[in-house]
Amino acid sequence: MLTQANAAPWFVGWGTLALINAGLAQGKNRNGLLWFLLSLVFGPLATLVIVLLPKVRSRIF
Repeated sequence: MLTQANAAPWFVGWGTLALINAGLAQGKNRNGLLWFLLSLVFGPLATLVIVLLPKVRSRIF
């Protein structure tokens, strides 16, 4: 069981991962806020999905 004292590192790590995922998403021309929120729920699974998704190409016109 997680107590308040040993749960803090989990929240810090999960939040840091969400920020990293938002940066990865923006680097692939995807919505950083959406991926930040998804990462708060799905964590490392969202990281895997972002890494495997191709970069969105910008439209010429």
